[in-house]
Amino acid sequence: MRRVVLAMNTTVNGRLDDPEAWFGGLTDDIYGEIDRGSDTFDTVLVGRVTYDEMCEYWPGAASEEGAPEAHRRMSEKMNSFKKYVFSRTPAAAPLAWNNSEIVTVNSDRDIVEFVQTLKDQPGRDIYLSGGARLAQTLVRLGLVDEYRFFVHPVFSAGESWFGQIVESRQLEAISAATYANGVVAMYYRRSGDPATTNGSSPDRDPFAPQPVS
Repeated sequence: MRRVVLAMNTTVNGRLDDPEAWFGGLTDDIYGEIDRGSDTFDTVLVGRVTYDEMCEYWPGAASEEGAPEAHRRMSEKMNSFKKYVFSRTPAAAPLAWNNSEIVTVNSDRDIVEFVQTLKDQPGRDIYLSGGARLAQTLVRLGLVDEYRFFVHPVFSAGESWFGQIVESRQLEAISAATYANGVVAMYYRRSGDPATTNGSSPDRDPFAPQPVS
């Protein structure tokens, strides 16, 4: 079965929003690690707003002057990956970025059924790119199989990855690495956490604002 992998930059206290307030950038060695990790993917899950941001950048990033080699390779991969764009409403026209497809979802049930079907199909792993609300939703629903966090050495007040989760969940450590700029890569896999709605309504609006703990 294919895995859903959440790979994200975050702060020591797990902030996910407004990266301009805390993100210090990535060094070439971190770009290289992200590039190597992306070799396991052939599919991306992304929200509509984040898709629009990615579509403005990645298609031409490979030709960006001065871009690191790992960054150019990542651009080529992002352009080739199948991209499923989660949205409440169908697309009015075909999406501009190649290999992109709208997935219309209006409830937790829609998301669980789509992602479980995707995981059962042959292929490589599935990269959960975001945005924040989509990532939080898949975490809450127990659909994320592996977490790859690049933790930046900063505290910053804001919304957290796990604010919607009310119960404890056990993870298994895979690996960790420290980089010269103080970023720590922390890889975990899910341990005995079935992909269910964890008691939430299957018809709940997955993109409705949630209280932050």
